Amino acid sequence: MKTINLKKKALALGLALLLLAVLAVPVFAEAAPAEAAPPETSQVAGEDAGNVTGAKALAAAIAVGLAAAAGAIAMGISTAKSAECIARQPEAEGKVRTTLMLGLVFIETAIIYALLVVILIIFVL
Repeated sequence: MKTINLKKKALALGLALLLLAVLAVPVFAEAAPAEAAPPETSQVAGEDAGNVTGAKALAAAIAVGLAAAAGAIAMGISTAKSAECIARQPEAEGKVRTTLMLGLVFIETAIIYALLVVILIIFVL
């Protein structure tokens, strides 16, 4: 019983750290100074442009990496649990498979949202 609670606490801590990391990604992107001209007409100095581009690349890599890793872990766990459930109760295979597919769709949707955030970081910020 203690190992189950410990696993749940570790999973909750991991998910909390993942959420914190994903929410902290925009910190890596620099905002333009208020007195600067619009981005279409202003030229960023060579070294500063490299820093901004590097920060965007780092933020994008962290966001996509964490989302993909968390999604892969979640998909693996859900697939393993559904296979275990089907092995124990073969008559419930249809319901378990339907629920599994719905869960996998939700997990994949979260990963796609992370990809959209990364695209916004790269092209909009």
